[in-house]
Amino acid sequence: MSHGSEPQEIKGLPANARRALEPGEAYVPLVPQDGVPEVTPRAIVLGLIFCAIFSMAAAYLALKLGQGIEAAIPIAILAVGLSRFFPRKSTILENVIIQSIGANSSHVVSGAAFTIPALYVLANTPGSGVPNPTLWQVCLVSFLGGCIGILFILPLRHHFMVENHGIFPWPEATATAEILVTGEKAGNQAKELAIAAGIGALYDSLTSVFRVMSENITLKTVWVGTALRDRFLAFNFLNNAATMGIGYIIGLRYSAVMAAGSIFSMFVLVPLFHAIGQHVPMVIAPGTRLIVEMSPEQVFFSYIRIIGVGAIAGAGVMGVLASMPNMIRSIISNMKALLAGEKPGAEAVVVHRTDRSIPGGMIAAGLVTCALGILLFLTFGLGIKDSLVPALVATAVIMVIAFFFAPVAARAIATIGTNPISGMTMLTLVITGGLMLKLHFTGGYGMFLTMMVGGIVCTALAASGAFSTDLKIGHWIGATPARQIAWKFVGTFVAALFTGLAMWLLANQKLPDGAYAIGTNALPAPQASAMKAILEGIFGTVSMPLRWYAFGLGVMLSIVLRMVELPALGFALGMYLPIELNTPLFLGGLMAHWVNRPKKGTSEADAKARENRGVLIASGLMAGGAIMGVIASAIKAKDSWREGFPVLSAHAAEGALGEWIGLGALVALCLYVVIYSRRAKGEA
Repeated sequence: MSHGSEPQEIKGLPANARRALEPGEAYVPLVPQDGVPEVTPRAIVLGLIFCAIFSMAAAYLALKLGQGIEAAIPIAILAVGLSRFFPRKSTILENVIIQSIGANSSHVVSGAAFTIPALYVLANTPGSGVPNPTLWQVCLVSFLGGCIGILFILPLRHHFMVENHGIFPWPEATATAEILVTGEKAGNQAKELAIAAGIGALYDSLTSVFRVMSENITLKTVWVGTALRDRFLAFNFLNNAATMGIGYIIGLRYSAVMAAGSIFSMFVLVPLFHAIGQHVPMVIAPGTRLIVEMSPEQVFFSYIRIIGVGAIAGAGVMGVLASMPNMIRSIISNMKALLAGEKPGAEAVVVHRTDRSIPGGMIAAGLVTCALGILLFLTFGLGIKDSLVPALVATAVIMVIAFFFAPVAARAIATIGTNPISGMTMLTLVITGGLMLKLHFTGGYGMFLTMMVGGIVCTALAASGAFSTDLKIGHWIGATPARQIAWKFVGTFVAALFTGLAMWLLANQKLPDGAYAIGTNALPAPQASAMKAILEGIFGTVSMPLRWYAFGLGVMLSIVLRMVELPALGFALGMYLPIELNTPLFLGGLMAHWVNRPKKGTSEADAKARENRGVLIASGLMAGGAIMGVIASAIKAKDSWREGFPVLSAHAAEGALGEWIGLGALVALCLYVVIYSRRAKGEA
């Protein structure tokens, strides 16, 4: 939706909810009256449960695919659907609170999972000098970042919600509000979502925990896989419901772009590098063996993936540069709004419930408290000696960047529904790392502190954008802003706790050979790997000429992609991620295309019903499979259970039997998604 277009009305909301107000016209929300149950034990408990569950699921998917998930819509469906099982049906204001608390899972994970895993990978790298982050450090980074992101957006609540009413399109808030307002049919939707989540969890447990079928389909048992291997090519397919679900949600175009990046890496660069490298009679760093002795996957992991990291970094920086004019305009506008302050009306003696927010003095006190907490954490909480001065500088960097860019993140969410946090976080790392070098604070601890700063800033920017969406939903429907704000901090704490727990479990997961899974093809953590490469470039910890040549090649490739107007970040993520992750993503995108493909004689209502049911099923598969991924990591953390509870032997699961069972289950899952979705009928 274009910024200047007339926004479409949301059925059930007042007619002026989505358009600019005429002079003298006031917006009256859907629930203007007092006395409607809003913050109740039911709303709090459900919101916190959903927050914990979706935090773990989002952390798994962020490390697996470099893709965050938006939990607001499935949580809204569950909130409305589950209310019919209580003696009293939940009010719409209770559902707003449930959704607002639960949605913390998305932005807290976005901040932590795109930065902190780089420290786990560096800690596992011999000679890096980077300590392993503890569980409480990860939780505290997420919580502090989330708090300052919320606090910096509060002075602009009146500016975004009231003064600019009907100006911004608010894509995500619109979709969530539609579910909450027209939620009478969400009971069946919640049931469908829960069933799909159960299927996703069961499906992925059969591969990752019980090994009933092959988890990685290579087609070696048929002619295709063997023929490809003979030509130093490899086709791999991860038999994973969560990955297919997220591919369905992101759609055919973006999943195809990511698959194209993976095909370019595995079918062009890998054989090209092997063809040249097989004539080199020495080991080339960062590889650890002769190229002629490597498999296609080993060549990809040792060399080609570095090109993908460079492309991700280049795409992120170009994204910031491209949006810089808008950012500057946004900063100027936000500064004017901050100077104006919260002004609900000079004539108002009593502030109405729907305008009740947090006093400015409490916001200032909260920011000072957060700044002191960050300073103490960076000074004493990282185990670094003589770190007071670097911690002071780092705290100042965090507060200044969050002050300027948190409102920019909120405006980006309001206009296009996308938050450019990765590029702004890279900029933060460059600024902080440069300052640390000036202070002669180098080595592993310099990298550790710099990445902690990046984690706090990244979470703050994600929190600002996400919370602005929650406030807009509340403004349309009639929630009390002060109550949303108060419970948003509680939700942030719970999300930080379970995000840290999930990341700790995943970071300590080991492969059968005893190596840690994080940073490998099992858990690539692509966004964090780009951050890691930037740290190594700043602090000069890696001096491999080929590595930086490959990194620079990736940057140049991202520039070319930008010039031909292709999604550079999507293609770069595809180049970095192993092909076994991008093939199920592409299959998910294909299923979305098949479900949404118009059929002669299909009404608009039926087409919309098909689209909604398909997204619902995909969301369930994604959530259920992701939760099972975290559970599998917890199980495999124990040395005696490292391989789960296998039904088939490793040889049988990877051989013909496991592949044929896997292919049969995969076909059955695809048929369930496509056929059941296309059977959906719209309301008459």
